[in-house]
Parts: sequence; structure tokens; C-alpha cells
Amino acid sequence: MGDIVPRELISLADDEGNSVTVDVLGRSPTWSGGLDAEIVVATPFVSGRCHLVLSVSKLRSWSDALNRLDAGEDVAWMEMSRGASISIRLIGERDCPEVVVEDESGSMVTVRVPIALPDGWIADHRRRLHQLMEHWVPVLSA
Repeated sequence: MGDIVPRELISLADDEGNSVTVDVLGRSPTWSGGLDAEIVVATPFVSGRCHLVLSVSKLRSWSDALNRLDAGEDVAWMEMSRGASISIRLIGERDCPEVVVEDESGSMVTVRVPIALPDGWIADHRRRLHQLMEHWVPVLSA
């Protein structure tokens, strides 16, 4: 496992200063089967953050989303759960990839962030997910 606890599940950023990340903050104090996390949006125009709790099933659904993205499909992750959701459109409104963060049940705000994704970003996110699950799933299952 090592001494370094994986923190970033998602890290999508470009040279224009646009980014969307999902940071794992640690074990949820209110639910033994969950991880406290937050979605962080940062752009030169708007920034914000939204709290969420991740379960093992949400982490597995992120793996499925990465597989669909790798096959060239757009995805919506956590769309059917309470709280915020993240959609990734490989070709968005400005003919480049975009990440859409929706917080319908909380702030009722939707943010659309165009992000030029680097080559290899899906493989990088699979690695992030693997490291995070390797560390946290045994902790959550204990």
C-alpha cells in the first residue's frame, strides 16, 4: 500500500486554467462505507466546490465510465444518485471536450468547463482509480 494515500480520483486540467478535480478527503465520519470527497471546479471565470460521499459502487461505476469514454462514448457519472454528478462529453459545445458538473439537489447550479484533455488521460485515470481502490476498499470493508 505504501505511505502515500491516494487523493485525486479525477484530475482534468488544461493550459488555459480550466480544471475539474475530485479529491478524496478521507473516510466519511458519518458513514463507515463511504469516503468524504469534493468536486473542485476552477476556471479563470468561475470556481467552486461541492461535497460528496463516494462508495465502492460509485468507484466501480467510475471504472465503467472510463471504459465507455475509452470506447468513444460520452458519460454521466453519479447521475442517478443524490448529490452532484459529472458528465464528460468528448466533443462539447465548443468542439472540444467538456466536463459538466451539476448540483441539482444542492445549489441547483450547473457548470460547463471546456478542457483540452491530454493524450493518455484515460489510462492515467485508470491508474488513479486502481491506486485509490487498492488503498481504500480494504479500509471501507473492515
